[in-house]
Amino acid sequence: MARAAIGGLQDAELLVATDDREIADHARAAGCDAVMTESAIATGSGRALAAALQRPVPPRFVVNLQGDSPFQPQAALRSVIAALKSGAEVATPVIALDWAALDALRDHKRRSPFSGTTCARAADGRALWFSKAIIPAIRGEEALRASDTMSPVWRHVGLYGYTLDALTRFENAPPTALETLEGLEQLRLLELGIPITTVPVDPPLFDSSGIDTPADIDRVEALIAIHGDPTPPLP
Repeated sequence: MARAAIGGLQDAELLVATDDREIADHARAAGCDAVMTESAIATGSGRALAAALQRPVPPRFVVNLQGDSPFQPQAALRSVIAALKSGAEVATPVIALDWAALDALRDHKRRSPFSGTTCARAADGRALWFSKAIIPAIRGEEALRASDTMSPVWRHVGLYGYTLDALTRFENAPPTALETLEGLEQLRLLELGIPITTVPVDPPLFDSSGIDTPADIDRVEALIAIHGDPTPPLP
């Protein structure tokens, strides 16, 4: 793909980074450039760095849209890039859950406990933690439901933006114990002391909560059959 303005960045490139030849061929047939990366790379972030370092001039910023979270809120890409341009080392979107959305997430996790990620964040937007559990625990929930339409829970969206330096520091460090337990690569950044800026965005047209299990694939395919593909065109 030729360089273009994407999400508010001039002279950007869109690449598919994969270790699967069939995926690379499919991307190129669809008109998107693809780069092959080593199968031993353990995370999507590491694969994004490997792709970035193959470019003739390494980019200042790298945005990683992971294949298990294809349906993005329309503002997600632009909001992440704006945060990077404003000085964030790492940025990622989050969605505030109303009580109905929280109830739906709880119900979904009864069937697929490791599908969907929540985020505890400070008032200034700094991520404090991410978890496959629903955080924070909520004391006095009945009273909170009566006083506010929104729950205190934020759901994480699987899109990451990095400075090249932050992404390199991530990949040069070994996986951490908590990262391994949760299965969440962004925890390595927090344990390294690299701050993550969370950017609130509105929910997508329909919410898939990430694709982490075979049941998630079935659910998303059923939603697409009913509503069509919600993926917005690139800005």
